[in-house]
Amino acid sequence: MVDATQTVDTSSSSSILARLLEAGHFPLAVEVSPPVGPNMPALQRQIELLRGYGDVYNVTDNQSARIHTSSLASCIALKQAGLEPVVQFTCRDRNRLGIQSDLLGASAFGITTVLALSGDHPSCGDHPHVKNVADIDSIHLVQMIRNMTDHQMFDSGKKIPKIQPDFFVGAVANPFSPPFDFRPHRLAKKVQAGAQFIQTQLVFNVDRFREYMKRVVDLGLHEKTAIMAGIGPVRSLKAAQFMATNVPGMEVPDAVIQRLEGLSDEDAETAGMDICCEIGERVREIEGVRGLHIMAIGWPAAVPEIVKRLGLYPRPTLDG
Repeated sequence: MVDATQTVDTSSSSSILARLLEAGHFPLAVEVSPPVGPNMPALQRQIELLRGYGDVYNVTDNQSARIHTSSLASCIALKQAGLEPVVQFTCRDRNRLGIQSDLLGASAFGITTVLALSGDHPSCGDHPHVKNVADIDSIHLVQMIRNMTDHQMFDSGKKIPKIQPDFFVGAVANPFSPPFDFRPHRLAKKVQAGAQFIQTQLVFNVDRFREYMKRVVDLGLHEKTAIMAGIGPVRSLKAAQFMATNVPGMEVPDAVIQRLEGLSDEDAETAGMDICCEIGERVREIEGVRGLHIMAIGWPAAVPEIVKRLGLYPRPTLDG
């Protein structure tokens, strides 16, 4: 287990995200949603649309428990196109044998940034009656990946032969899921397990997020992991209402709903973009926030404008 009293060590990682953090930059992660079918032209269009507007590209793993082309296969396509992918692994769909096998596959293709998460329950998705594997939880998953990197060891205790994987490991945090007072302590467990960066749930309630971050800072967790706040545009009143009532742990204030009420489709998109950028400006100033994670769900074309309006374009480069 990683000693949680130590600051995050990024110096030996080949991960672009780790190197950006080490250099003192404010990184951007952009979410990429793989196509539902084996539609590589659609993924390629998304790659070209987003190219240059993020530092790393976080490729979802059957998001919302709905079948998509695999995160790993999509990450290989991004890597071959010259983008830096973040591969996601959920505990929902594979046991630790399958996860470790896919981690070796990711390493073989030079994919070194990994996000570990539990995954939405199958009952939320398009196969509601399938088994939730959950052989391990997300904290164990973080530990397992760190052991593969730090000790060249599988979860069984067996040594990984010859070539040692080199992963920079992240986890997720939901500041808004009840009980609120427990959330910073849940984060502390992931940091203790070895999470080197954290991506949060979408932030709409900035005041609640600021309170959460104050508690995180009071615990000193911001010095041990890099916290990237989740932001994203809401495209319509219907989408905002759905998030508010149907997405677990999502907190959409009435003020956001009210700004979208009575607007045409075009005006709602404009308002949604304005709200996202306003939130982005506010959260980036909160102590302990080290980067942003942009989740333009179903609206990737919004990303370039968001990045430009936040004054975060062009993105920094790394020497060497």
